[in-house]
Amino acid sequence: MFDFMRKSVLLFFALFLLNTVFCQEKISAFKGGEELRYKMSYSGFLRAGTAVLKIEEKEYQGKKVFHTIGTGWTSGMIKWFFEVDDRYESYFDKDTIKPYLFKRKIDEGGYKKHRITSFNYQSNNAYIQDFTNQKDTTVSFLDVQDMLSSFYYLRNEDVENMKKGDEIAIDMFMDSEIYPFKLRFLGREVIRTKFGKIKTLIFRPFVQSGRVFKAEESVTLWITDDKNKVPVKIKADLAVGSLRAELESYKGLVGPLVKY
Repeated sequence: MFDFMRKSVLLFFALFLLNTVFCQEKISAFKGGEELRYKMSYSGFLRAGTAVLKIEEKEYQGKKVFHTIGTGWTSGMIKWFFEVDDRYESYFDKDTIKPYLFKRKIDEGGYKKHRITSFNYQSNNAYIQDFTNQKDTTVSFLDVQDMLSSFYYLRNEDVENMKKGDEIAIDMFMDSEIYPFKLRFLGREVIRTKFGKIKTLIFRPFVQSGRVFKAEESVTLWITDDKNKVPVKIKADLAVGSLRAELESYKGLVGPLVKY
């Protein structure tokens, strides 16, 4: 009898530990209902436009997913000579952050694209519908993020023990091609924002030089050094002039912004 009770107690604790390890929710830097709004400024002083990122929990083909929408548009004087109206959407897995569907519809000064990409993980093929050029394409892939899911994937990376010069690398699927994308850690800094002094981590993403950016190392971003990992400031040297984005408002974060 005693042996049976002892084994029962051991079994109970074993099941408890397994449940704790495998059934707990994964800690995430974001959740459904989060909304980030950014003020865009051209050459440091001229209001250029607005960018908004929203994320919600949904179902897609029977799977639990996050649906995120990113929109951006120009305003004021900038709109007179260079009008931007961009919309991006991504449906990605709630647990793995693997993208299932990505939509891109942009109009940047007459430069237009309208594409929908579906990711098939049984065949490891991405099916791209190009509505602008009336052309469909299939591209094979292994492990990729789309342009929006990469933002959330990178926010979930563990950066606690990163040292200056360390890098995070992913493969990003953009249009019909796969690009190696990486972020280099530059250090930590306390910066002034409209929300007060914020502890930040500084990163430099390597971007494509050419039509938009002046060089590969043209962009610097500051993200909150807390559980949210929210970008609060972004600076970019463009082919002509420079662009700055600053967090203007937020809601639905997983935790409060940590002030200095």
